[in-house]
Amino acid sequence: GRISMNFSVTDEQELLLEAVDELCDRYGSEAYFKECDEKHEWPRKFTDALLENGFQMLGIDERFGGTPVDVVTLMMVSERFCKNGVPIYIYGNLCALKDMTEFGSPEQQEQCFAEVMAGNPGFVLGFTEPGAGSDSSSLATTYKRKDGKVYLNGSKSFMTNSQNSKYMLCVARNADEDASLKENRSRFSMWWVRLHDDDGGLMPGISLEPLEKIGWNMGNTCEMHLDNVELEEKDLVGVEGEGFMQAMVNFEVERLIACAQSLGAAECAFEEATRYATQRVQFGRPIGSNQLIQEHITDMYMKIENMRNWVYKTAWKIDNGESVQIDSAVAKLYCGRAAFEVVDTALQVMGGIGYSKDCRISRLWRDQRVYRIGAGTDEIMIHIAGRAIQKRYCD
Repeated sequence: GRISMNFSVTDEQELLLEAVDELCDRYGSEAYFKECDEKHEWPRKFTDALLENGFQMLGIDERFGGTPVDVVTLMMVSERFCKNGVPIYIYGNLCALKDMTEFGSPEQQEQCFAEVMAGNPGFVLGFTEPGAGSDSSSLATTYKRKDGKVYLNGSKSFMTNSQNSKYMLCVARNADEDASLKENRSRFSMWWVRLHDDDGGLMPGISLEPLEKIGWNMGNTCEMHLDNVELEEKDLVGVEGEGFMQAMVNFEVERLIACAQSLGAAECAFEEATRYATQRVQFGRPIGSNQLIQEHITDMYMKIENMRNWVYKTAWKIDNGESVQIDSAVAKLYCGRAAFEVVDTALQVMGGIGYSKDCRISRLWRDQRVYRIGAGTDEIMIHIAGRAIQKRYCD
């Protein structure tokens, strides 16, 4: 008795998507993004426009000044931004605010949303470490209580936007618990950590080392070291010992946002390359009349439609309260791979121009590759799905 899925766009959604297109036309030109990419600068003009037009608070509860929408709508908006050529990591980072709306104290929520309303990231999530990437249970950052205070020690890696975030949501283990015991392996707590003072200087005990990456040039990514960073008891987020489970609450939607953004980036590259194929003349006719180019175009089209089906079917399931443990992992695996393949094929169709910085496909290509690594690697997605699928067939 399955309910039928209806993917026709409602009038409200249509208006929202038109507003996305309009905003991108006005504030998100390719020339502007190209300049930000070259200068390694955050596209502040664009993100301010997102904020002023209510997009930064889409999907957030009304009590925080947000506009609640269903997951399908959130995916449509994320996809459409990237289809317009918006860098894949610029929009959607705010959908990670669920950790704060669900578990933060009123004071922490207030501090977080004051940052959001100022056009800054609400916080950077301090999860990944040099020794704990996919294996989150080997997290080594610790907190220790001493003389009524709490002290953090350890290192975090790939802290995106840590240079312009005032706060970090830091996941750490209790230094007084034996980490080798099985029952303690996934016992972590979340702490609300102030990274920068009001003048933008780093707080005592915190140091950052910027990391140069292939892409994602408009956002900064750093390695972070925590040396006896002093906290208060009130900085605990949620329940002590349940930080890992709290972080998981947002992973499925966050993963799916990455899929929707990847779909949009793939569409952006596909449309540009296909248009080019109808206009670029070689040997006296458009290259699109050659069967090998037609194969490229059909292959891209097929992958985009498959990605679309994965994204919206999974979003629909979340909205209808169905389990998406397998779907979200497989969608992430498929979209991470397929989107990069589409962008890569689009670059091939464009030829030498595609490889130049004048063509935005080269930027999409650089930025897209990390989606087989970030938000859960291909290998971990296979591990999650591979085990869960088999469970259905265990007697």
